[in-house]
Amino acid sequence: MSVKLLYFAWVREKAGKAEEVVELPENIKTVSDLMAWLRSRGPEYVAAFEQSDVIRTAVDQTHVAHDTAIADAREIAFFPPVTGG
Repeated sequence: MSVKLLYFAWVREKAGKAEEVVELPENIKTVSDLMAWLRSRGPEYVAAFEQSDVIRTAVDQTHVAHDTAIADAREIAFFPPVTGG
């Protein structure tokens, strides 16, 4: 499955790119699986996803939990929590 990944804020800075299109292995079923697979791709991804528990995710522009299935997703975005004042 081919999917567009978007990275925002410090996730983007640590990954060294704003976006990419990747071909996902068949065993990647959830957002958590995807983050674990990304960490296996190199030190820049290890750094980007070392705080994966606080990273927010949107699948096809809908915010989702880490245990959400990503079957048929066209776009997955990762971003740190946003604070406001």
